[in-house]
Amino acid sequence: MRYQFENCQLNIGSHELYVEGVLRDVEPQVFDLLRYFVENPGELISHDQLIEVVWGGRIVSDSVVSARISAARSAVGDDGSQQKIIKTVPRRGFRFVAPVQLSGDDAARSPSCGDSNWHRQTQRVRFCQSRDGTRLAFATTGSGYPFVRVGHWLTHLEHDWQSPLWHPFLLELGKSFEVVRYDQRGNGLSDWNVENFTLNAFVEDLEAVVNTGAAERFALYGTSQGVPIAIAYAVKHPERVSHLILHGGYQRGRLLRGSAEEREQGEALLTLIRHGWGIAGGPFIQAFASMYIPGGSKEQIDSLADLQRRTTSPANAAKIREAVDRFDVSNLLARVSVPTLVIHARDDGVHPLDQGRKLATGIKDADFVMLESGNHALLENEAAWNVFFDEIRHFIL
Repeated sequence: MRYQFENCQLNIGSHELYVEGVLRDVEPQVFDLLRYFVENPGELISHDQLIEVVWGGRIVSDSVVSARISAARSAVGDDGSQQKIIKTVPRRGFRFVAPVQLSGDDAARSPSCGDSNWHRQTQRVRFCQSRDGTRLAFATTGSGYPFVRVGHWLTHLEHDWQSPLWHPFLLELGKSFEVVRYDQRGNGLSDWNVENFTLNAFVEDLEAVVNTGAAERFALYGTSQGVPIAIAYAVKHPERVSHLILHGGYQRGRLLRGSAEEREQGEALLTLIRHGWGIAGGPFIQAFASMYIPGGSKEQIDSLADLQRRTTSPANAAKIREAVDRFDVSNLLARVSVPTLVIHARDDGVHPLDQGRKLATGIKDADFVMLESGNHALLENEAAWNVFFDEIRHFIL
């Protein structure tokens, strides 16, 4: 992937910056900073976001951040006076104001539906506002039956196409469905500086996205924490939801369940998040991987640290995790009136199989599919992958 702006070209694959066709040496942190800017052109990037992405959340002084901004400007022919490329927004952060064009060998080829670069280049990121003013980023890719993926932890509309976890999933969905997806509040390209992480706020976010960018009727897919949000939305707006797919979810959050062991695990996870979020090779990443993708490859596990840094801050991650662990939609199950498919992995390490069974039992006439897997996030090299997508296509199409 190559990003062009002014007389500069940033080559992501080779980690190179060219100015007027001449290779210019830049420090790794400066390159990472420029990369984050060009991947989010026109967006207000806060001081905290830069620290999360470039320094992995470590404590650094304002002078260090200022020095890297100055070095980035100098590298691309800008300065603090002109600010024609990187603009300082006083007391708020920075904005990359130069027009950015994505180019490369992939852009010159005829696209195919299985080309991840093509999808990433052609997706149109748009914004809408939730009821409380929170700005939400959403995008549409693929073709076929209208399909909305409820926002959940660890997504970034742009970076998802580089993630060994998410881009295979998005490509497979895009073969059969026109997928509308969005970054949850506090995540990705949506606003990070928010405090309200209630179930009602998340439902209002979903309402804002579908009212702006979705078809009149659509299949609604919720996974993990997105499941209670999807349930609450479907009960409130059954006329919009043609099919409801609930994957790896729960009716009552970990901190509310009867098991003392689960509550203790939830508290332990919150502590690990606060102290180990986004640190590559740390004990938290290993613990996180053992819960979410125990069958993951080294590449997939190693990608988690980068995914965490790019998608949200440690503070937001902890707030969201604590909030969703208190969601309770057990009283709504009997009110779900749309066709529903519940899918759950037998050995899911995040939400136990019993939660999936309770969802399928509580929702009238729900279909239930158990996957032979221990992965909370499905991986394309496991047998359950094909079962999952075959079941969804059979249910909707």
